Formats: sequence, C-alpha cells, structure tokens
Amino acid sequence: MQTEVLLDRFLTGLAPLDPVAVWAHGSLAGGDYQEGRSDLDLIAVLPSLTPRTVWRLAKAHARLRAEPLSGQLHCTYLTPSADPGRRHLTWAHEELFKRSVTQVTSRELHSFGRVLLGKPPADLLPPVSDRELTDFVVRDQRDFWRPALDNAPLWTRDVWVDGGLLTFARASVTLREGRLISKREALELLPGLGAPVEVVEDIRRRRYGEPGPAVEDRAALTRGYLGPAIDELVAAYD
Repeated sequence: MQTEVLLDRFLTGLAPLDPVAVWAHGSLAGGDYQEGRSDLDLIAVLPSLTPRTVWRLAKAHARLRAEPLSGQLHCTYLTPSADPGRRHLTWAHEELFKRSVTQVTSRELHSFGRVLLGKPPADLLPPVSDRELTDFVVRDQRDFWRPALDNAPLWTRDVWVDGGLLTFARASVTLREGRLISKREALELLPGLGAPVEVVEDIRRRRYGEPGPAVEDRAALTRGYLGPAIDELVAAYD
C-alpha cells in the first residue's frame, strides 16, 4: 500500500532528528482513510526546533516530493513542552508555515490517535475538556466557516463544499453529544440535517466511489443551506 511506503520513508527521514513521538490523527487514525483521497494528518514531537532543525525538515520533505501521495502528507511539529494552542511549524500543501493544533485534533489524538513512533499522546499532550472542545467548535463555525460563505468563488471548489458540509455535520454531533464522528458518519447524517441531497451524493461519489458530473448550482445550494444552518447551530450554543 502506497500509504505505508510513504509513512515508512517519512519516519526514516525523520529518524536523524530523534523524534520523541509521531502520531496520526484524522481519517488515518479514525478508520475512514481512503488512499489517494484522504490527507495523511500527522503530528511529530521533536526534542527541539532550532533553525538547523527547520532546515533539515524542509530538506526531508523535499526529498519526498516525488513519492506517491506526498502532496497529501501534512505534519505539524511540536516540542515536548509546547502549548498546542500556539502556532507551530507545519508542512502541508507542500510548504512550511505555522498553525496551531486545534482542540478537535487534540481530542482525536487522545481518543483514537495512532502511534507511529514513540510515546502516546496522553504522555505529552494536555487533555481537552468538554467545554474547551465545545467553545472551539462554536468559534470555528461562527468565525471561520460562516464568514467564508460570503466569498462565493471559494465554493466552486470541492475542498470547500466537502469541508463546509462535513465539518458542519461533525460540529452538530460534537455539540449535541460530545463525541467526534468520521466523515463517513457525517455524510450519513447530512440529509437528515436538511443538507441538499444531490450535493451530499456528489461528495459521497468523489470520496467513496466514482465521481460523476458536477451538480448544477452546487455552490449556491451549499451556501444557501449552510448560512442559516450555521446561524441556528451557533445561536443554540454560543
């Protein structure tokens, strides 16, 4: 399987930096991974992140560029004493930048994180309380996804349609039941939440089957649904 080959080569390239731990989260850890379609979401904990370490990481990722699936490998780098909520060095979309480890990611790691190397998440990451998780999910819907609906060109792209609808369904369950669900579960729930069925089926085909013709007015349908749906969800928990 190409995924395992890439992970082996990634870990081999990381070995000279003496990683304390490497974990997978997201679909790869949660049992909903689709090779070639899902991202490889990783967290690596290194003893330190000096300028030389950053340079070596950039070189290690550059050496993987020609490998199948390398464009889908995303990894955030922490140190053992780091606050996950701060912005941390991250390789994603084939470049280095900084982003935080969200409360959802931390809860995933504690709940079902896959240990690829070293210590488990519970030894290095602080737990996430239910309140912290709820607050983050509400903020994400209110401050990120809701304003994004005003940028119409974004919603012509698969990544925004899929992300917007699936994240909304997952947020709804997390807020209502306090648990995290997979993208497959989110797809099953979306029609019952009032999402446009033709758009949901379009996502299902692209993720689990053979993509078909693009749904007419997909962007308008998605934006027309998510706007009031997010407003209602946020009003109930904000």
